Amino acid sequence: MTKQARILIVDDEATMREALYDWLKEDGYEVGMAEGGRQAIAMAVEKNWDVILLDLKMPGMDGIETLRRLKAEDVDTDAEILMMTAYATVDTAVKAMKEGAFDYLVKPFAPDEVEIQIKKIVAHRELVLENILLRQKLEERPEYDEIIGKSDSMQKVFDLISQVAPTDSTILITGESGTGKELIAQAIHGNSERCYMPFIAVSCGALPDSLLESELFGYEKGAFTGAEYTKKGRFELADSGTLFLDEIGDISLKTQVDLLRVLQQKAFRRLGGMEEIQVDVRILAATNRDLQKAISENKFREDLFYRLNVISIHVPPLRERKEDIPLLVKAFVRKYCFQMNKEVVKIAPSALNVLMDYDWPGNVRELENVIERALVIGRRSEIVTEDLPFPGKEFTTEVMPDSLKMMEKMHIRKILKKTDWNISKSARLLEIDRQTLYNKLDKYKIEKES
Repeated sequence: MTKQARILIVDDEATMREALYDWLKEDGYEVGMAEGGRQAIAMAVEKNWDVILLDLKMPGMDGIETLRRLKAEDVDTDAEILMMTAYATVDTAVKAMKEGAFDYLVKPFAPDEVEIQIKKIVAHRELVLENILLRQKLEERPEYDEIIGKSDSMQKVFDLISQVAPTDSTILITGESGTGKELIAQAIHGNSERCYMPFIAVSCGALPDSLLESELFGYEKGAFTGAEYTKKGRFELADSGTLFLDEIGDISLKTQVDLLRVLQQKAFRRLGGMEEIQVDVRILAATNRDLQKAISENKFREDLFYRLNVISIHVPPLRERKEDIPLLVKAFVRKYCFQMNKEVVKIAPSALNVLMDYDWPGNVRELENVIERALVIGRRSEIVTEDLPFPGKEFTTEVMPDSLKMMEKMHIRKILKKTDWNISKSARLLEIDRQTLYNKLDKYKIEKES
């Protein structure tokens, strides 16, 4: 990481600037040069530097004044300042340190001295960053975890989480795909008395009926061909903890009957087993489907619905809380910059406007994917519209369809075209299961063009 440090040399003497530039470039650093204080300030505003080598005595704006300006609110660089002076006295050294300098070098100095100081600064910065991240983690309000939002609708969700988490009630979390329903479930578990016990999640819609049954209830050795050992199911693994049943609206009527029996009796049998296994499990379920409509169509059991819907939490779609988008963007930028070991970039106002104008059919998950992609392909110190995976004009209110269904239909068509109608690949990109995609194709009458 040291070799990737960005260093700005500020000295009015061309010979000194160029000598330092050559030394540091040879060592693999990214290096910039400024002839004086004003140019240094302009360069610090334009780009983030890790270290600024700043000469103390310069005509016009001297090193101390430049240091003050670099630390002022309008510039506010987080670079460490290393002063250079041929007039080393206790007074000048103390003055520079009081103004915020990291240390100082006395001219003339050898390349090794500069290298030692830079390594010291980079090590210091890494330690500071680790402490900041640790402090942020410790200071996080546990009930919110990674859930971000200042909108009134999200504040209501936070209030509900606080109210229901300490109870043992069964909760149904509703909302569109990508709104963060599992994060809500994790936050409820994390603030319950079961928080030190397992949190087990099952994506019901991603598994065929026969496999889901064995996943939930487990099986005995020899229960079916290939059952070479006894396996515990998710109910058993979640004993004393929380079981999160995602996409509960996608399970078959047969599995609904089995699930209802467990909820009523707090007991079940493994596949091929005779023993009744008692469990103490809190159930949290989630769906993006209209279960009342599914009940009217005889696709979902009413008695199971009332068992699950003791308390309901609805997670609003992103298009209904657009004031949260800047916060979410900032959080995702920090997250992925840290993962990619790159400096935190800004987002250009024009790019943010594009993100604010879009209605996000894929919700927060889609926004996160867009930001991650922009950081991977972006080559600037900020995210611009060209880094986004869509032309800005596609998301202006003038050309975007009013209907969310039409937007979803257009998006599905786009993904299918992108994958040459590969259903499995399209479902992965859309982050839904194959059956859900087939259902949407049927719903929207989407057919492959000849």
